[in-house]
Amino acid sequence: MKLVLASNSPRRRQLLTDLGLTYKIRLLEVEEDFPAHLRRAEVAEYLAAHKAAAYIPGLAADELVLTADTIVCLDNDVLNKPADVAEATAMLTRLQGRAHDVFTAVCLRCGDGRQVVFSDQTTVHFRALSPAEISHYIATAQPFDKAGAYGAQDWLGMVGISRLEGSYFTVMGLPTHRVWEELEKLGALPTRG
Repeated sequence: MKLVLASNSPRRRQLLTDLGLTYKIRLLEVEEDFPAHLRRAEVAEYLAAHKAAAYIPGLAADELVLTADTIVCLDNDVLNKPADVAEATAMLTRLQGRAHDVFTAVCLRCGDGRQVVFSDQTTVHFRALSPAEISHYIATAQPFDKAGAYGAQDWLGMVGISRLEGSYFTVMGLPTHRVWEELEKLGALPTRG
């Protein structure tokens, strides 16, 4: 199977590379709206499958497309990518000093019609952050492509995350342990000598 990554995320690209997987990147514009009745992991799973559906018409029989979506949940509120500085500030102000859940869902869609959708959850504990720390981070990191307005691998993650319950890679945007396991089940891992 030829792996196709349908993501513009440099973090997902790096994680797949670090796993030793060979892949091609294919990008389409896909709306990221979701039904209002969905909650928490359901949102991420719906979006990952929705993105994969857009690739079906161009998918060859020997290809497998990987799509993913990461969301941050504070209680039952979904915090997606912030639109601007004000929204990023509001999100980080709400998250600081509290625990929240990060869900990353993945859809693996094979050209032969097989599909698996799964998600992984990590609870992230943030220490209290000052308004100056939040402003500094937003000004220097430009976190507008990140759910919840932060990246665990960025400065704010290094100084603000006090504890994780679950996979660090799930917070980065790809639960690598689950991706490997599901690719193995699909017979899509490279042969190792």
